[in-house]
Amino acid sequence: MRNEFLWSIIPIHLGIWVLSRYLDSSFVNLFIITIPLTLLGLYDAFQSKHTIMSNFPIMGRFRYMLESIRPEIQQYFVERFDDGRPFSREQRSVVYQRAKNQLDTLSFGTQHDLSKAGSEWLEHSMNIPHNLKLQTRVRVGNEKCKLPYDCSLLNISAMSFGSLSKNAVAALNLGAKLGNFYHNTGEGSISPYHLENKGDLVWQIGTGYFGCRNQDGSFNKEMFSERAAIESVKMIELKISQGAKPGHGGILPAPKVNEEIAKIRAVEVGKTVESPPSHSAFDTPIGMIKFLDELKEASGGKPVGFKLCVGKKVEFFAICKAMIELDSYPDFISVDGAEGGTGAAPLEFTNFLGTPINEGLSFVHNTLLGLGIREKIKIIASGKIINAFDMIQKFSLGADICNSARGMMFAIGCIQALKCNNNTCPTGVATQDRELYKALNIEDKGQRVANYHKNTLKELHHLVAASGARSINEIKSEHIKRKIGPGQIMNYKELFPEIIPNSIADGTYQGRWKGAWEQASSSKF
Repeated sequence: MRNEFLWSIIPIHLGIWVLSRYLDSSFVNLFIITIPLTLLGLYDAFQSKHTIMSNFPIMGRFRYMLESIRPEIQQYFVERFDDGRPFSREQRSVVYQRAKNQLDTLSFGTQHDLSKAGSEWLEHSMNIPHNLKLQTRVRVGNEKCKLPYDCSLLNISAMSFGSLSKNAVAALNLGAKLGNFYHNTGEGSISPYHLENKGDLVWQIGTGYFGCRNQDGSFNKEMFSERAAIESVKMIELKISQGAKPGHGGILPAPKVNEEIAKIRAVEVGKTVESPPSHSAFDTPIGMIKFLDELKEASGGKPVGFKLCVGKKVEFFAICKAMIELDSYPDFISVDGAEGGTGAAPLEFTNFLGTPINEGLSFVHNTLLGLGIREKIKIIASGKIINAFDMIQKFSLGADICNSARGMMFAIGCIQALKCNNNTCPTGVATQDRELYKALNIEDKGQRVANYHKNTLKELHHLVAASGARSINEIKSEHIKRKIGPGQIMNYKELFPEIIPNSIADGTYQGRWKGAWEQASSSKF
């Protein structure tokens, strides 16, 4: 093909040149057009990096061009309402509609195939409570907490400034203020944009200790105490791991690390920021619980907890043994699912590491229940939570509170362009390019976040009432069904069996985790 191209361009140009000498100027214009194409073809023919372009000059470029717009073609012309990934068009649309206070009902029946395996539904009741007033706030803070916090059932999950643009962060925080729910800062520290609208914050402390670190990256207690005293900061969350990349630490690509972000995080401009995979402030479960106590004391008694994506169960058991030995319990545990991920992560970590949210949530709830310490600790669930049914699922498996990250991103305009990791987000949400984020209107998008929150809780209220329950606590795992196959239906209680309360503590537990519990030690992970 390359030789054919080279032999064809010579007579073509010679012919055009001859005709241009005797005919009108259109041939001259044609000649001007073909010269750049010829030069491009010659470059393609003799470059050595791309075999396709070398073998098929010019035409080979169309392959790369089409490949570059494949996600857009897939989303706009091929994708059906229910098969988009990570979130379907239906899931995205319901967020957009609720955020804009638009009609979000469906007509002509469901388009879901309810006969296929994996279909799930909530049992409804004929005994619907009248004038149900659903309690939508949960108090976080055990008996040792001086400043407990009453938080909403639905909140903004962890997303850092740097990963998100300043306009996106400010809009999310404005939404949290308008809707009276919290905004998790992510491990990138507290930025001015988290504070300007005075929405409630959960300050997440990651392995990089951003915002409370020494120059060598170690934890700085004085800096922490100063920032934890900020009025907007209502709770402190220590990040052990996250769903997108458990065991890897956070990644902020170099193009996003501008001077402002570098100053907030105390890192170098223009260099990729990689948080360590583990903490330097402690290296044992006992050390971790003592560190949580240190954070509580330094924060003036605000609720303190930790976040993890469940991995080796023996390690979580070790943390629980440390809690019991020290008689010290976190105020909350945030359980992230392997489905999570609003930032950059290697493919292998995103796709093949970590426990999915339902399995991880059920495990954490059952462990605390079996140890008789469930009432001391609130559980926060995070992982692909978009609508009220997603929340019902999590409550039935033991969650007290739900967080949403990508749902909130959709509310401020995210279109799932899948460009979060390269600083070219077209909606200005996940980018530090001012030309892209300057069009993101903070006031408008902040109101949309508040609308999405309000309308989702309204539908949660309707679902709870339809089930015959009078509170979130009455939603049980047996109320949710899943179709396993033709004529085969199981409920969540069968899929995620609940442990007998106190059975691990009193030694009567004989289930599949018995070996891991016996192996666990508070002195090592």
